[in-house]
Amino acid sequence: MPSLQVSFALRPAVVLHTQLSLTACTLHVYTLDSTILTTERRQFYKDNRYLLVQKLVSDEDIERFRKEFVRICNKEVNPPGVLLMRHEIHRPNFIRSEKTVNKVHDFQEDGELFRHCTLPELKILKYFECFTGPNLMAMRINKLPDLGNLSSHHPMHQDLHYFPFQPADGTVCSWTAMERDHQDKGCLVVQPGTHKQPLKPHGYPEWESLPIKFFHGLLDYDETSPRVHIIMKKRDTVFFQPLFIHGSRSISCRFASSECCYTDVKNMIQEHLEK
Repeated sequence: MPSLQVSFALRPAVVLHTQLSLTACTLHVYTLDSTILTTERRQFYKDNRYLLVQKLVSDEDIERFRKEFVRICNKEVNPPGVLLMRHEIHRPNFIRSEKTVNKVHDFQEDGELFRHCTLPELKILKYFECFTGPNLMAMRINKLPDLGNLSSHHPMHQDLHYFPFQPADGTVCSWTAMERDHQDKGCLVVQPGTHKQPLKPHGYPEWESLPIKFFHGLLDYDETSPRVHIIMKKRDTVFFQPLFIHGSRSISCRFASSECCYTDVKNMIQEHLEK
């Protein structure tokens, strides 16, 4: 069953004309004033840097996204610019299908999938505005595979490792569960409060299976560190910040504020990614 991921792009996904401003209150420095988030939710996000919202996306929308994903995998449609990534375990005898495609990148020209980035009312966009403001940028989609063999498992990492822009609090990731998600299926595992740590060195994990391209993890990660598995039901969405240490399979979605600044990664901890 697929699940959605969107990531930043070089063009706005949507621009709303209502401007929101940061409150001077320390409690709310990481969220913006709105009628969406309660004081309790804003405090929880400030302390932990993640927030779970139940039943945010409708059953109808999830089914439409699933069908479009399958259509792309089966070559029934071919949106311009879309990039497919396959599972490493299928490399020798790859036959394109829902079972063998690991990710669909850059789906912005597919009107059906890109609706996930612009769902109206109290859905994806309204919550993103609470964290990043109204000017947003977005881009790609992934699915939730369950093939075993660590074919899609992502080691504990910080998303900011992949992003050549700052600040971290101007970017928020979201997951929308398209079916019940739990530990055995690769749900999000997190270390609440780790957003207070700086960006750390990342590289390929020392696993028995072959490393998956660009699936980097923390080089100094302590496997005994306490972790929390976020169990989600179909339609639930979780939001979290990119310095937050977490692990998963490839099932997330990201937006960045248009006010974020791109940075030169030379002589920085991310320089090897540029190469």
